[in-house]
Amino acid sequence: MRIVLAIISIFIFSQVAIGQGLTRILFILDASNSMNAEWGGKTRIQLAKEQLNKSIEGLRGIPNLEIALRVYGHQSPITATYQDCNDTKLEVPFSSNNIDKIKNRVQTIEAKGTTPIARSLEAAAGDFPDTLARNFIILITDGLEACDNDPCVIAKKLKDKGVKVTPFVIGLGMDLSYLEKFKCIGSYFEAESSEVFNTTLKTVINKTLLNTTVQINLNDIIKKPTETDVTMFLYEAGTSNLKYTFVHTINRYGNPDTLVISPDFKYDLVVNTIPKVEKKDISIQKHTHNIIPVDCPQGFIQIQCTNCMDKSQEILVRVMQENNSKTLNVQNQKSKVKYLTGNYELEILTLPRTFVKTKVEQGKVNMIEIVAPGTIEYDFSVDYVAQIFLVKKDNMTDWICNIADFSKQGQWKLQPGNYKIVYRPKNQKSSTYTQEKSFKIDSNKTTYIKI
Repeated sequence: MRIVLAIISIFIFSQVAIGQGLTRILFILDASNSMNAEWGGKTRIQLAKEQLNKSIEGLRGIPNLEIALRVYGHQSPITATYQDCNDTKLEVPFSSNNIDKIKNRVQTIEAKGTTPIARSLEAAAGDFPDTLARNFIILITDGLEACDNDPCVIAKKLKDKGVKVTPFVIGLGMDLSYLEKFKCIGSYFEAESSEVFNTTLKTVINKTLLNTTVQINLNDIIKKPTETDVTMFLYEAGTSNLKYTFVHTINRYGNPDTLVISPDFKYDLVVNTIPKVEKKDISIQKHTHNIIPVDCPQGFIQIQCTNCMDKSQEILVRVMQENNSKTLNVQNQKSKVKYLTGNYELEILTLPRTFVKTKVEQGKVNMIEIVAPGTIEYDFSVDYVAQIFLVKKDNMTDWICNIADFSKQGQWKLQPGNYKIVYRPKNQKSSTYTQEKSFKIDSNKTTYIKI
């Protein structure tokens, strides 16, 4: 059984900028028998026809644009002994006012034949009246070449004639090694649902119309674009008008993903690392591939408590940049979180508070070890006014917490150390009734105080 694919390929015949001349888009639709298989609750041919017609409708009224339709696999049924490798036909020639004609013809197409991709591409080169316009081919198919010709050979012939070829591949449950067969033509997209197919088709059409692309490089410490998997916001420059949201992606070749962004605005970019990185007033140049470099070198802070016997216990850590009290993140002891390289201060939210300075380095994991706390359980015979203090090595004390009014029983989690509780019966109105009691806290142990 063939692996299911949907391929959208663009063959760029010239580089005349939009606005300086005519743009032509030839849509090639696969109507081979395999397109009758189900995908997303409908057949592939139904989905392809619906999305194609919806996309074509969106082209209505665009100036200096002509479109055409070629179909293959729709004339001769495939059998166990026969496949018609010449089953490819230009159904609707190029024109500036043929959208309705193409949509009507698409509706009547039935999938029945084989998959002569190479012969369709070769024939499509002759569908264009000339090479003076910006000429594109968008091929929608669900499989590889089924006849004796090699699309890679055809692509090479076109390239030898100065034709630039760029395919965009989308598919369902694809074997990535199988996709390598399209590498001879160029790069590609992939998808796992009909919804993403729709989005990708729109993206490809936008590329043919704008011919403007953007690559955002999230650079590491040596200026290599290796950082990824972080949300990016693009605002209209100087405003709160959010234009685009992307989760940064690196493709299987190790390159940042190519984005389609309107060149009609300047942008403010926010990269949501910890802390965030901002780049202001970015201009997008039309009719070219734009690269936006952003320095985002990152490493990790990992919090762990190796001697914590109570695995369900959660100890939180407040993360700040050095010499800046603003909270960047509150991280628990079971997590590993990515931060920009640099110096940080950590406040371990135990009692008493513990402060640690640390440094995040590119690609490295900085391990912060937390000592397991112990527990004090108290039981008062009457209501007391009481406070708990840490006794330091120099016999000085730090306040830790107050015992809540009218709380005769309770407990507190405390870090290991020496403590004392200072108290007075609440109904006694003289300070001379003040008393104190010393106690020690050990990790994972409970100390009981009865007064």
